[in-house]
Amino acid sequence: MTEKLGAKTTAVEVLAGIELTGKRFLVTGISAGIGLETARALVAKGASVIGAVRDLARAEAATAAVRDAASQGGGDLALVELDLASLQSVRACADTLLDDGTPFDAIIANAGVMATPFEKTVDGFELQFAANYLGHFALINRIERLLADNGRVVMLSSQAHRVADVDLDDPGFERQEYEPFVAYGKSKTATSLFAVEFDRRHRDRGIRAASVMPGNSMTDLGRHFSPEAVQELFETVGKARADAGLPPLELKEIPQAAATSVWAAVVADQDEIGGRYLEDCAVAPIDDTPNPFADGVKSYALDADRARQLWFLSEKWINVV
Repeated sequence: MTEKLGAKTTAVEVLAGIELTGKRFLVTGISAGIGLETARALVAKGASVIGAVRDLARAEAATAAVRDAASQGGGDLALVELDLASLQSVRACADTLLDDGTPFDAIIANAGVMATPFEKTVDGFELQFAANYLGHFALINRIERLLADNGRVVMLSSQAHRVADVDLDDPGFERQEYEPFVAYGKSKTATSLFAVEFDRRHRDRGIRAASVMPGNSMTDLGRHFSPEAVQELFETVGKARADAGLPPLELKEIPQAAATSVWAAVVADQDEIGGRYLEDCAVAPIDDTPNPFADGVKSYALDADRARQLWFLSEKWINVV
Protein backbone atom coordinates (compact mmCIF):
# COMPACT_ATOMS: atom_id res chain seq x y z
CA MET A 1 0.00 0.00 0.00
CA THR A 2 1.27 3.48 -0.80
CA GLU A 3 2.40 5.55 2.15
CA LYS A 4 0.25 8.55 1.28
CA LEU A 5 -3.24 8.01 -0.11
CA GLY A 6 -5.15 10.85 -1.70
CA ALA A 7 -7.07 12.16 -4.68
CA LYS A 8 -4.67 10.68 -7.23
CA THR A 9 -4.45 7.21 -5.66
CA THR A 10 -5.91 4.36 -7.72
CA ALA A 11 -7.88 1.39 -6.46
CA VAL A 12 -5.00 -0.90 -7.39
CA GLU A 13 -2.58 1.24 -5.38
CA VAL A 14 -4.90 1.14 -2.37
CA LEU A 15 -4.64 -2.67 -2.41
CA ALA A 16 -0.87 -2.87 -2.94
CA GLY A 17 0.54 -5.59 -0.69
CA ILE A 18 -2.92 -6.82 0.37
CA GLU A 19 -4.16 -10.38 -0.18
CA LEU A 20 -7.93 -10.90 -0.48
CA THR A 21 -8.14 -14.63 -1.09
CA GLY A 22 -11.13 -15.97 0.84
CA LYS A 23 -12.79 -12.54 1.04
CA ARG A 24 -16.18 -12.02 -0.59
CA PHE A 25 -17.76 -8.77 -1.79
CA LEU A 26 -21.12 -7.76 -3.19
CA VAL A 27 -20.81 -4.81 -5.58
CA THR A 28 -23.84 -3.31 -7.31
CA GLY A 29 -23.52 -1.79 -10.75
CA ILE A 30 -20.35 -3.36 -12.18
CA SER A 31 -21.16 -3.16 -15.89
CA ALA A 32 -19.24 0.09 -16.39
CA GLY A 33 -17.32 2.91 -14.79
CA ILE A 34 -16.41 2.95 -11.13
CA GLY A 35 -18.17 -0.31 -10.30
CA LEU A 36 -16.34 -2.17 -13.05
CA GLU A 37 -12.97 -0.90 -11.83
CA THR A 38 -13.88 -1.63 -8.20
CA ALA A 39 -14.63 -5.24 -9.08
CA ARG A 40 -11.49 -5.55 -11.22
CA ALA A 41 -9.23 -4.29 -8.43
CA LEU A 42 -10.77 -6.69 -5.89
CA VAL A 43 -10.64 -9.87 -7.96
CA ALA A 44 -7.06 -9.08 -9.00
CA LYS A 45 -6.15 -9.54 -5.33
CA GLY A 46 -7.90 -12.89 -5.05
CA ALA A 47 -11.34 -11.76 -3.86
CA SER A 48 -14.65 -13.30 -4.85
CA VAL A 49 -17.01 -10.65 -6.19
CA ILE A 50 -20.74 -10.99 -6.75
CA GLY A 51 -21.72 -8.28 -9.20
CA ALA A 52 -25.35 -7.19 -9.09
CA VAL A 53 -26.41 -5.87 -12.49
CA ARG A 54 -29.59 -4.82 -14.23
CA ASP A 55 -28.76 -6.43 -17.59
CA LEU A 56 -27.04 -9.79 -17.31
CA ALA A 57 -26.27 -10.09 -21.03
CA ARG A 58 -24.65 -6.67 -21.17
CA ALA A 59 -22.72 -7.35 -17.99
CA GLU A 60 -21.34 -10.64 -19.29
CA ALA A 61 -19.74 -8.79 -22.18
CA ALA A 62 -18.74 -5.71 -20.19
CA THR A 63 -16.91 -7.57 -17.43
CA ALA A 64 -14.36 -9.36 -19.61
CA ALA A 65 -11.58 -7.27 -18.06
CA VAL A 66 -12.72 -8.30 -14.58
CA ARG A 67 -12.64 -11.96 -15.52
CA ASP A 68 -9.16 -11.54 -16.98
CA ALA A 69 -7.99 -9.93 -13.75
CA ALA A 70 -9.60 -12.73 -11.75
CA SER A 71 -7.85 -15.44 -13.75
CA GLN A 72 -4.50 -13.76 -13.16
CA GLY A 73 -5.07 -12.82 -9.52
CA GLY A 74 -6.89 -15.90 -8.27
CA GLY A 75 -10.21 -14.23 -7.66
CA ASP A 76 -13.57 -14.92 -9.23
CA LEU A 77 -16.64 -13.07 -10.46
CA ALA A 78 -20.28 -14.11 -10.51
CA LEU A 79 -23.27 -12.06 -11.61
CA VAL A 80 -26.75 -11.73 -10.18
CA GLU A 81 -29.66 -9.82 -11.69
CA LEU A 82 -30.80 -6.67 -9.87
CA ASP A 83 -32.97 -3.77 -10.97
CA LEU A 84 -32.85 -1.31 -8.08
CA ALA A 85 -35.87 0.54 -9.46
CA SER A 86 -38.07 -2.51 -8.87
CA LEU A 87 -38.72 -3.78 -5.37
CA GLN A 88 -39.78 -7.11 -6.84
CA SER A 89 -36.37 -7.44 -8.50
CA VAL A 90 -34.63 -6.34 -5.29
CA ARG A 91 -36.42 -9.02 -3.30
CA ALA A 92 -35.67 -11.69 -5.91
CA CYS A 93 -31.99 -10.76 -5.92
CA ALA A 94 -31.86 -10.78 -2.13
CA ASP A 95 -33.56 -14.17 -1.96
CA THR A 96 -31.06 -15.60 -4.45
CA LEU A 97 -28.20 -14.43 -2.25
CA LEU A 98 -29.91 -15.71 0.90
CA ASP A 99 -30.52 -19.11 -0.67
CA ASP A 100 -26.80 -19.34 -1.44
CA GLY A 101 -26.09 -18.32 2.16
CA THR A 102 -22.41 -17.44 1.72
CA PRO A 103 -21.46 -14.40 3.83
CA PHE A 104 -20.00 -11.16 2.55
CA ASP A 105 -17.08 -9.28 4.03
CA ALA A 106 -18.36 -6.06 2.49
CA ILE A 107 -21.20 -4.67 0.40
CA ILE A 108 -20.40 -1.78 -1.94
CA ALA A 109 -23.57 -0.01 -3.07
CA ASN A 110 -22.14 1.48 -6.24
CA ALA A 111 -25.02 1.41 -8.75
CA GLY A 112 -26.98 4.51 -9.53
CA VAL A 113 -28.41 6.97 -12.03
CA MET A 114 -27.91 10.73 -12.33
CA ALA A 115 -30.04 13.66 -13.43
CA THR A 116 -32.65 11.58 -15.21
CA PRO A 117 -35.84 13.08 -16.65
CA PHE A 118 -38.75 12.76 -14.26
CA GLU A 119 -39.91 9.19 -14.08
CA LYS A 120 -41.73 7.03 -11.58
CA THR A 121 -40.77 3.43 -10.96
CA VAL A 122 -43.18 0.54 -11.18
CA ASP A 123 -43.60 0.91 -7.40
CA GLY A 124 -44.46 4.61 -7.69
CA PHE A 125 -41.21 6.18 -6.47
CA GLU A 126 -39.19 8.91 -8.16
CA LEU A 127 -36.55 7.08 -10.18
CA GLN A 128 -33.36 8.57 -8.75
CA PHE A 129 -34.53 8.23 -5.16
CA ALA A 130 -35.47 4.61 -5.84
CA ALA A 131 -32.40 3.51 -7.81
CA ASN A 132 -29.78 5.37 -5.78
CA TYR A 133 -31.20 5.00 -2.30
CA LEU A 134 -34.41 3.05 -1.67
CA GLY A 135 -33.48 -0.03 -3.69
CA HIS A 136 -30.20 -0.31 -1.83
CA PHE A 137 -32.01 0.24 1.48
CA ALA A 138 -34.32 -2.68 0.71
CA LEU A 139 -31.57 -4.96 -0.60
CA ILE A 140 -29.05 -4.44 2.18
CA ASN A 141 -31.60 -4.76 4.96
CA ARG A 142 -33.00 -7.95 3.45
CA ILE A 143 -29.56 -9.59 3.32
CA GLU A 144 -27.93 -7.97 6.34
CA ARG A 145 -27.57 -11.31 8.10
CA LEU A 146 -25.17 -12.34 5.33
CA LEU A 147 -22.73 -9.62 6.41
CA ALA A 148 -19.90 -11.21 8.33
CA ASP A 149 -19.04 -9.91 11.77
CA ASN A 150 -16.71 -6.93 11.35
CA GLY A 151 -18.00 -6.50 7.80
CA ARG A 152 -18.47 -3.21 6.04
CA VAL A 153 -21.11 -1.39 4.01
CA VAL A 154 -19.96 1.28 1.57
CA MET A 155 -22.61 3.60 0.11
CA LEU A 156 -21.65 5.71 -2.88
CA SER A 157 -22.78 9.26 -2.26
CA SER A 158 -21.67 12.33 -4.19
CA GLN A 159 -20.52 15.90 -3.89
CA ALA A 160 -24.01 16.59 -5.26
CA HIS A 161 -25.41 15.86 -1.79
CA ARG A 162 -24.42 19.48 -1.10
CA VAL A 163 -27.10 20.62 -3.55
CA ALA A 164 -30.03 19.51 -1.40
CA ASP A 165 -31.04 17.73 1.78
CA VAL A 166 -33.43 14.81 1.47
CA ASP A 167 -37.10 15.85 1.60
CA LEU A 168 -38.87 13.57 4.06
CA ASP A 169 -42.26 15.07 3.30
CA ASP A 170 -42.12 15.03 -0.49
CA PRO A 171 -39.41 12.62 -1.72
CA GLY A 172 -41.29 11.99 -4.96
CA PHE A 173 -41.65 15.65 -6.07
CA GLU A 174 -45.41 15.49 -5.82
CA ARG A 175 -45.70 19.07 -4.51
CA GLN A 176 -42.64 20.75 -6.00
CA GLU A 177 -41.13 21.26 -9.41
CA TYR A 178 -38.81 18.47 -10.46
CA GLU A 179 -35.20 19.47 -11.03
CA PRO A 180 -33.08 16.51 -12.22
CA PHE A 181 -29.83 17.47 -10.51
CA VAL A 182 -31.58 18.52 -7.31
CA ALA A 183 -33.31 15.14 -7.23
CA TYR A 184 -29.92 13.50 -7.67
CA GLY A 185 -28.51 15.50 -4.77
CA LYS A 186 -31.41 14.54 -2.52
CA SER A 187 -30.94 10.86 -3.32
CA LYS A 188 -27.24 11.05 -2.51
CA THR A 189 -27.93 12.76 0.81
CA ALA A 190 -30.26 9.84 1.54
CA THR A 191 -27.49 7.31 0.84
CA SER A 192 -25.23 9.09 3.33
CA LEU A 193 -27.96 9.11 5.97
CA PHE A 194 -28.51 5.39 5.40
CA ALA A 195 -24.85 4.75 6.22
CA VAL A 196 -25.19 6.74 9.44
CA GLU A 197 -28.16 4.75 10.71
CA PHE A 198 -27.01 1.34 9.43
CA ASP A 199 -23.71 1.90 11.23
CA ARG A 200 -25.52 2.73 14.47
CA ARG A 201 -27.72 -0.35 14.25
CA HIS A 202 -25.00 -2.90 13.46
CA ARG A 203 -21.79 -1.73 15.09
CA ASP A 204 -22.38 -4.14 17.99
CA ARG A 205 -21.34 -6.89 15.53
CA GLY A 206 -18.37 -4.87 14.44
CA ILE A 207 -20.12 -4.00 11.17
CA ARG A 208 -19.45 -0.43 10.09
CA ALA A 209 -20.98 1.63 7.30
CA ALA A 210 -19.74 4.74 5.55
CA SER A 211 -20.64 6.86 2.53
CA VAL A 212 -18.18 7.75 -0.19
CA MET A 213 -17.66 10.63 -2.57
CA PRO A 214 -15.71 8.86 -5.33
CA GLY A 215 -14.65 12.01 -7.13
CA ASN A 216 -15.77 13.60 -10.35
CA SER A 217 -14.98 11.46 -13.37
CA MET A 218 -16.24 10.94 -16.90
CA THR A 219 -18.38 7.80 -16.83
CA ASP A 220 -21.68 6.89 -18.47
CA LEU A 221 -23.41 8.06 -15.29
CA GLY A 222 -23.64 11.44 -17.02
CA ARG A 223 -25.37 10.08 -20.12
CA HIS A 224 -28.45 12.20 -19.49
CA PHE A 225 -26.39 15.38 -19.89
CA SER A 226 -25.90 16.80 -23.37
CA PRO A 227 -22.36 17.93 -24.24
CA GLU A 228 -23.58 21.51 -23.87
CA ALA A 229 -25.03 20.77 -20.44
CA VAL A 230 -21.78 19.14 -19.34
CA GLN A 231 -19.80 22.18 -20.45
CA GLU A 232 -22.23 24.49 -18.66
CA LEU A 233 -21.96 22.43 -15.48
CA PHE A 234 -18.15 22.54 -15.56
CA GLU A 235 -18.25 26.31 -16.04
CA THR A 236 -20.69 26.71 -13.14
CA VAL A 237 -18.55 24.53 -10.87
CA GLY A 238 -15.39 26.35 -11.89
CA LYS A 239 -16.85 29.76 -11.15
CA ALA A 240 -18.34 28.67 -7.82
CA ARG A 241 -15.00 27.23 -6.67
CA ALA A 242 -13.04 30.24 -7.90
CA ASP A 243 -15.41 32.66 -6.15
CA ALA A 244 -14.86 30.72 -2.92
CA GLY A 245 -11.08 30.73 -3.32
CA LEU A 246 -10.99 26.98 -3.93
CA PRO A 247 -8.68 25.26 -6.42
CA PRO A 248 -10.14 24.32 -9.80
CA LEU A 249 -12.09 21.10 -10.12
CA GLU A 250 -9.91 18.22 -11.21
CA LEU A 251 -11.48 15.24 -12.89
CA LYS A 252 -10.34 11.81 -11.76
CA GLU A 253 -9.53 8.89 -13.97
CA ILE A 254 -11.86 5.97 -13.27
CA PRO A 255 -9.18 3.93 -11.39
CA GLN A 256 -8.74 6.95 -9.10
CA ALA A 257 -12.49 7.34 -8.65
CA ALA A 258 -12.75 3.72 -7.49
CA ALA A 259 -10.04 4.13 -4.86
CA THR A 260 -12.09 5.48 -1.94
CA SER A 261 -14.69 2.71 -2.27
CA VAL A 262 -11.97 0.06 -2.10
CA TRP A 263 -10.17 1.88 0.70
CA ALA A 264 -13.38 2.01 2.76
CA ALA A 265 -14.25 -1.64 2.10
CA VAL A 266 -10.82 -3.12 2.80
CA VAL A 267 -8.11 -0.84 4.15
CA ALA A 268 -9.51 1.97 6.32
CA ASP A 269 -9.78 1.67 10.08
CA GLN A 270 -13.39 0.69 10.78
CA ASP A 271 -13.77 2.83 13.86
CA GLU A 272 -12.41 5.83 11.99
CA ILE A 273 -14.85 5.61 9.08
CA GLY A 274 -17.99 4.23 10.75
CA GLY A 275 -20.93 6.54 10.11
CA ARG A 276 -18.75 9.03 8.27
CA TYR A 277 -18.52 10.52 4.78
CA LEU A 278 -15.29 9.84 2.91
CA GLU A 279 -13.46 11.41 -0.01
CA ASP A 280 -9.96 11.05 -1.44
CA CYS A 281 -9.26 8.01 0.79
CA ALA A 282 -9.88 9.99 3.98
CA VAL A 283 -12.67 11.10 6.29
CA ALA A 284 -14.06 14.32 4.83
CA PRO A 285 -14.38 17.45 6.99
CA ILE A 286 -17.78 18.98 7.64
CA ASP A 287 -18.24 22.10 5.55
CA ASP A 288 -21.58 23.86 5.82
CA THR A 289 -20.75 26.76 3.54
CA PRO A 290 -23.58 27.25 1.03
CA ASN A 291 -21.32 26.56 -1.96
CA PRO A 292 -22.72 23.35 -3.49
CA PHE A 293 -19.44 22.61 -5.24
CA ALA A 294 -17.13 22.88 -2.26
CA ASP A 295 -15.32 19.87 -0.86
CA GLY A 296 -16.35 18.15 2.36
CA VAL A 297 -19.71 17.06 3.70
CA LYS A 298 -22.78 19.02 4.74
CA SER A 299 -23.73 18.30 8.34
CA TYR A 300 -27.30 17.44 7.33
CA ALA A 301 -25.94 14.37 5.50
CA LEU A 302 -24.59 13.03 8.82
CA ASP A 303 -27.47 14.06 11.07
CA ALA A 304 -28.35 11.08 13.30
CA ASP A 305 -31.93 12.17 14.00
CA ARG A 306 -32.55 12.79 10.32
CA ALA A 307 -31.09 9.38 9.51
CA ARG A 308 -33.47 7.65 11.94
CA GLN A 309 -36.48 9.49 10.53
CA LEU A 310 -35.54 8.50 6.99
CA TRP A 311 -35.05 4.89 8.08
CA PHE A 312 -38.51 4.60 9.65
CA LEU A 313 -40.15 6.21 6.62
CA SER A 314 -38.22 3.93 4.26
CA GLU A 315 -39.48 0.86 6.10
CA LYS A 316 -43.02 2.07 5.52
CA TRP A 317 -42.34 2.88 1.88
CA ILE A 318 -41.10 -0.63 1.12
CA ASN A 319 -43.77 -2.26 3.27
CA VAL A 320 -41.42 -3.88 5.76
CA VAL A 321 -43.42 -5.88 8.29
